[in-house]
Amino acid sequence: MKVAIVGAGIAGLACADRLAAHGCAVRLFDKGRGFGGRMSTRRMETPLGDAYFDHGAQYFTARDLRFRKLVEQWQSHGLVAPWPAAGSDALVGVPGMNAVVRHMARAHDAQVGTTVKAIERVDGYWYVRSDRDRDGPFDTIVLAVPAEQAAPLLSLHDFAMGRAALRRHSMPCWTAMLAFDRPLPVADDVLRGDGIVQWAARNNAKPGRTGPESWVVQASADWSAQTCEEEPANILPRLVSAFEEQFDLSLPEPLAAAAHRWRFARAPGTGDEILWNRDRQLGACGDWLIGPRVECAWLSGHLLGDAIAASVSVALQAR
Repeated sequence: MKVAIVGAGIAGLACADRLAAHGCAVRLFDKGRGFGGRMSTRRMETPLGDAYFDHGAQYFTARDLRFRKLVEQWQSHGLVAPWPAAGSDALVGVPGMNAVVRHMARAHDAQVGTTVKAIERVDGYWYVRSDRDRDGPFDTIVLAVPAEQAAPLLSLHDFAMGRAALRRHSMPCWTAMLAFDRPLPVADDVLRGDGIVQWAARNNAKPGRTGPESWVVQASADWSAQTCEEEPANILPRLVSAFEEQFDLSLPEPLAAAAHRWRFARAPGTGDEILWNRDRQLGACGDWLIGPRVECAWLSGHLLGDAIAASVSVALQAR
């Protein structure tokens, strides 16, 4: 059983883990430079050494028993640690948020830097058409990408699935990454706001981090939506200014600074766990189906992997 998964974030990798456990051959495709999607870590050079920023997901929780079991394994390997500053049940990857997804990806055939343009079905098999090549054939295809990216791919093959994705509208998030030559005069490592800045965190204070004073500053969903189409160079000074004003700070000149736009940062969920068409062997998973948390993305991928494996078992029994 050959399966193609478009998207190598935690949902796609969780699905790949379950499929591999059931003996399926899996190949993942991702447009990013690395694995993880919003569980990413950015490195920036400074005169005081490299600064690191978890510029997407800031932390995650493990409330589902199935996910908690896996997280306990990650903790035993030193890949995860508690971060009490964000909450009593907050966890982070070590030494960066991407540590977990990099660990998961090592077990799979995964291709990054590949933008999937279309999925095609020919004579009962699936093919993936990307900006690089046409790959296939595959027995099954999974879309583990945001709803807005999944919708046009799904619509040509399953209108109901495509419509479900079209109904979801993710909220964007602008993120600023700032490195300084000295600690900011802020007692807390996490600051929450109700203005333009919704969240700010001292990233170098997370467990296992190194490097100079580094802050991740994230804007509210409303402000990010209003400014979503602006250039990062225009957003950065405005977000820095809002950070100063909201928290009564006078920031030193940054050693390094950048802004990043997460166009599909937060989705409310559809009430579904997965989308799965057994007849066409077409599925979709992701946090946009359950809710806007890392744990929800993992659970969706995990459940879809089991559903696909079950359909394979039924087909083999029918033979």
